[in-house]
Amino acid sequence: MSFSYGERFRVTLFGQSHAPVVGVVIDGLPAGIELDMDAIRDFLSRRAPGGALTTARREADVPEILSGLVDGHTCGAPIAAVIRNTDAHSEDYAGYLDTPRPSHADYAAFLKHGEAHDIRGGGYFSARLTAALCFAGAVAIQVLSRRGVAVGAHLYSVADVKDEPFDPVNVTEADFKRVRANALPVCNNDIAPAMRRVIEEARAAKDSVGGVIEGAATGLPGGLGEPPFDGVENVLCRVLFAIPALRGVEFGAGFAASAMRGSRHNDPFLYDNGVVKTRTNNHGGALGGLTSGMPLLFRAAFKPTPSIGLTQDTVDLNAKANTQLTIHGRHDPCVALRAVPCVEAAAAIALLDMML
Repeated sequence: MSFSYGERFRVTLFGQSHAPVVGVVIDGLPAGIELDMDAIRDFLSRRAPGGALTTARREADVPEILSGLVDGHTCGAPIAAVIRNTDAHSEDYAGYLDTPRPSHADYAAFLKHGEAHDIRGGGYFSARLTAALCFAGAVAIQVLSRRGVAVGAHLYSVADVKDEPFDPVNVTEADFKRVRANALPVCNNDIAPAMRRVIEEARAAKDSVGGVIEGAATGLPGGLGEPPFDGVENVLCRVLFAIPALRGVEFGAGFAASAMRGSRHNDPFLYDNGVVKTRTNNHGGALGGLTSGMPLLFRAAFKPTPSIGLTQDTVDLNAKANTQLTIHGRHDPCVALRAVPCVEAAAAIALLDMML
């Protein structure tokens, strides 16, 4: 398995959903960088479980620093941090080794690991590991900020309810801060009640809904990327797909570009106060695998939470027979809601590794 990413900003995740901890080791940061731990804890709190629209599992998600920081500054050693799992109910997962849950990693993990796979809470396939990912991302965001780069995201849609998109040409760090200040991470607060209603209706029906998260990065220098295999889109996708339940990523106009004519999709260049920009941003800030200097704009699609309370068809691997199961436990009716900071974290990790 591969739990490490990065060449210069190297991130290694460890732990499982119901292990004592999940954690991360960060290597590659020079000594002397001051980190705002309050800001890191605030970032983690946006992903942490709790609230009317999320899982009933309660985790404080307070990071414990084991190494790498002295008086709030990096010291050149790898940063090691753990986040304790304090509210795991492992008994809820008894029997899933034999009866894999539909659309979970259970069966694929059984094919790879056999009965040695940790089924509790999904083991290392669980979104619980995104708590550690978010710690690394929160560090990366602070380092990027010192280089004039800001990263943000919002809940673009839940089921068929859509938020206002970021301005693809003029999105700013102020837009990101406004989203983070809202109870739901949306640009237009007027859409929040409809999103809440869709999620609550799914929960009441013992079902779930998916969603799309729109992310952006501003202040990136032009020409960042190493195509063809390490272009900026390639690199972002590699880290974004470390977030469980993510099913697709598009940049700029994305799949809608396939229905456009070139005359509509092309982004005309212009000088703006001596700086080359584009009038529109259908290319999403990436041309030929390189950043163009325009905001980097992308959307990540998340599937509905596969853990639902309805009875579903599956198989009994011991009996080699068809059967049914009803999933018990505590689960989010919409994983996209808590995935917004995860998308920000993944993008920041990828971009910082490229910039270093």
